[in-house]
Amino acid sequence: MAVLEQLLTKFNIGRSMHLTLLDPDKQSPELAKSIAIQALEGGTDGIMIGGSVGVNQENLDATAQIIKKNVPLPVILFPGDITGITHYADAVFFMSLLNSRNPYYITGAQSLGAPVIKKTGLESIPMGYIVIEPGGAVGVIGDAKLIPRNRGDIAASYALAAQYLGMKIVYLESGSGVPKYLPSKMISQVKSVLDIPLIVGGGIKTEKDALNVVKAGADIIVTGTLVENVKNVKESISKITSAIADY
Repeated sequence: MAVLEQLLTKFNIGRSMHLTLLDPDKQSPELAKSIAIQALEGGTDGIMIGGSVGVNQENLDATAQIIKKNVPLPVILFPGDITGITHYADAVFFMSLLNSRNPYYITGAQSLGAPVIKKTGLESIPMGYIVIEPGGAVGVIGDAKLIPRNRGDIAASYALAAQYLGMKIVYLESGSGVPKYLPSKMISQVKSVLDIPLIVGGGIKTEKDALNVVKAGADIIVTGTLVENVKNVKESISKITSAIADY
């Protein structure tokens, strides 16, 4: 079953999902494998691989390959640029940073990366990517015109545009390592206009955070910094997946 089909199947039955994000620049492939295995045991639905800065092709290839061999979950690339592509994964979130000031991050990098993805045979999942204050590294690197946290109406307009452009998923991002997850009101405003899955990432640190984000309307939550900062990844993710299981 294709990765998007798997996600949409769970979305259509109203099941909340969790994805674990690993940055190949922040740990060895062997450690990434260990984290991914613990994430699997904790109930995550898939492994995302990517980062905004410092992605090394050799490390990316090795990380995706070792996870793919040892973890029976979808491995989805989350590229910050055209260097974030490897044929060892199952799929790639083919993203457009819709509120970037720089056309490179809206369609430029995508036009350069598309032929590479075509050659790899990776499943491509079109995604509208929207960066909210404070934005973190991706906001700086992607030259985003950051949407204020109190302007859910603006975020909703971008999200609806993504849907009308034919994108299959919308991702609201507040940035890696930010102190607080997105406001519930903003998430709810965005969710209210969409008929496609909504991913929310950034600042989700506890099971209470995760539950609040899902209650507000997120179909999929992403945690990345969390797995870098805890000793027991399985336990931490298990608390989150258990908390959102009924939403």
